[in-house]
Amino acid sequence: MELLRYYFQDLTEEQIKQFDQLEDLYKDWNLKINVVSRKDIDELYLRHVLHSLAIAKLISFKPNTKIMDVGTGGGFPGIPLAIMFPESNFHLVDSIAKKLKVVNEVVEGLGLTNVKTSHCRVEEINDTYDFIVSRAVAAMPTFVHWTKGKIAKKQNHDLKNGIIYLKGGDLGEELQDFPKATIYNISDYFKEEFYETKKVVHLPLKYKG
Repeated sequence: MELLRYYFQDLTEEQIKQFDQLEDLYKDWNLKINVVSRKDIDELYLRHVLHSLAIAKLISFKPNTKIMDVGTGGGFPGIPLAIMFPESNFHLVDSIAKKLKVVNEVVEGLGLTNVKTSHCRVEEINDTYDFIVSRAVAAMPTFVHWTKGKIAKKQNHDLKNGIIYLKGGDLGEELQDFPKATIYNISDYFKEEFYETKKVVHLPLKYKG
């Protein structure tokens, strides 16, 4: 929690309370349904919560923004972003039911009203979103294929509608077919060693009607 307060100093009391509850909720549910490794649970704020919030350093989602989190797993980056942007709408999607059970319980435990979940493959979703976020669920060409046709037409942010992707390591080869992609080093936002090789990738995508 100290990390969050250090990097995000304008959190409301409600947000501080919700972020504070995350650890107990995940520890409790992880004992019943293992979705996060033991080491990651012990460093939940560093490895998951703050990592998810690197996206909040890149963009501040406006009210009523629609965001889909594909392959949300245990709820990252979707849940921390939903706490950070309570007036935006988040749709967390995963094909693994047990992971979504934990996500649903955490969402309920936090009282988040701006999150809905779907147990399905992303290809089955028939809606459009301002942004699609994810944390390294597939190589970018595969991910772009999965999410084709799901970007909304109307632009409401300086950052163009499209994919915002959390990824690590050398992305040169993976992004060679995407010249419009911009890579941001998370180490520019957070100084912890864990983030030295971590990146946020923004790939603007045009609406395809």
